[in-house]
Amino acid sequence: MSIANPPSTGPHAASSGPTHHARTNVGRAGHVVGVLVNLAILYLLNIRPGWEAVPFLTEQTTLVLGLVNLSLWVSAAAEASYVVTPSRGWRALGDIATTSVGLAATVRVWQVFPFDLGSFWETVVRVVLVVGIVGSVIGIVAALSRLIRLGSQSERAT
Repeated sequence: MSIANPPSTGPHAASSGPTHHARTNVGRAGHVVGVLVNLAILYLLNIRPGWEAVPFLTEQTTLVLGLVNLSLWVSAAAEASYVVTPSRGWRALGDIATTSVGLAATVRVWQVFPFDLGSFWETVVRVVLVVGIVGSVIGIVAALSRLIRLGSQSERAT
């Protein structure tokens, strides 16, 4: 592959101005969709039909609802902010915030376990919660490392 003539398509294609703008617009549209999805889940969970309509959720759901709602609100706010501020540093901060609140909500769901499931499905859900907790911790460490790396790159640039 010649450096003088980079490919025009595929994973090694050189990025040009219009392609960069198209990716930014697609990214922004994705963040808008993220906001709308979070708001829709909040509506479905809290207003209509409400969490009570879900047959396998118990009355103990009220003990986790606050953190679950907070997680959805923080995620919606972060997604909205990415539309306005698409920088990698801001995204790393948003990832730390959303993943931290999501981790707190997941741990609370593990503790309360507001589900009425058979023993097989209880085991499956608990395994999924553990995977979510471990993944969240890894995600927070990764976002912190991105933030530190971006900070050290900006210090070298000045």
